[in-house]
Amino acid sequence: MAQSYNNISQAPGVETDNSGRKPNFINFFRAILIAFLLALIVKSFFIEANSIPSASMENTLLVGDFVIVNKASYKLSTPTRIPLLNIPIPSLKLISIAHPKRNDVVVFRFPGYQGEIKPKDYQNFIKRIIGLPGDTILIRQGTVFVNNERIPLPRNAILNKSKASSNRPDDRIYPPGEKWNSNNYGPVIVPKKGMTIDISPQNINKWQTIIDREFDKPAVSVEGTVITMNDKPTRSYTFKKNYYFVLGDNRDDSMDSRYWGFVPSDLIIGKALMIYWSWKGSVPIYQLRKLFSSIRINRIFSIIH
Repeated sequence: MAQSYNNISQAPGVETDNSGRKPNFINFFRAILIAFLLALIVKSFFIEANSIPSASMENTLLVGDFVIVNKASYKLSTPTRIPLLNIPIPSLKLISIAHPKRNDVVVFRFPGYQGEIKPKDYQNFIKRIIGLPGDTILIRQGTVFVNNERIPLPRNAILNKSKASSNRPDDRIYPPGEKWNSNNYGPVIVPKKGMTIDISPQNINKWQTIIDREFDKPAVSVEGTVITMNDKPTRSYTFKKNYYFVLGDNRDDSMDSRYWGFVPSDLIIGKALMIYWSWKGSVPIYQLRKLFSSIRINRIFSIIH
């Protein structure tokens, strides 16, 4: 006598209709779950949405713009945070796709201020790439030169020419000890993977933080004229990572590589592609009438250049 298996997979308490189909709410729940998982995968590996909180990229990006970031522009990586919990975790690169290019507007994890091996807070920044690994950066009266070639100001960027002529040193400028300011800066070489530099008591302040970050701990020690790295005397260092020099388009109101240094390639999250929504960020969220009247229709779905 043949044995029937028709009801083996039926959950206790769940009835089926005469055709053997499960109730509609089960199918609906399954569809919602699949959609949620797909959205989670897309957000974790391919697309991220960010809002613009400051004026550092004006007028390319305004406060209150919401942008789509292509996380797969340069690489596929594991998430930098635990989904839903928003807890930072180490990210692992899975596939390398392309290298960032000059003038790309990128979102990256902030590497930290001068002297910080690890930043106190997890923050995402958005800036424009100016210098690639191995490039020499020079700024004179607000004009940027890369490898002795003049780089035009982005078409929507802001630069106050009256401020650009100032030669007054700014103590906040990176690296420490240089008598530079934001509009008269450099020359400085952007570190490149495999590039070896000579280090000495005279220049170790320029490189100590970035070397410590590569070791992920305080590795450099200076005692008189002796420099040790992991307790071994040394006079040179070979970089393990590629780095990038970034600037905000609002050159007079941007904290960028001029102030805190270079961005390592592993902290770049992706390329900013498009503004998908925009309204005035200065309007409080509870003032709905003013908020909706502040919508900037002309910016929605505009491509970021």
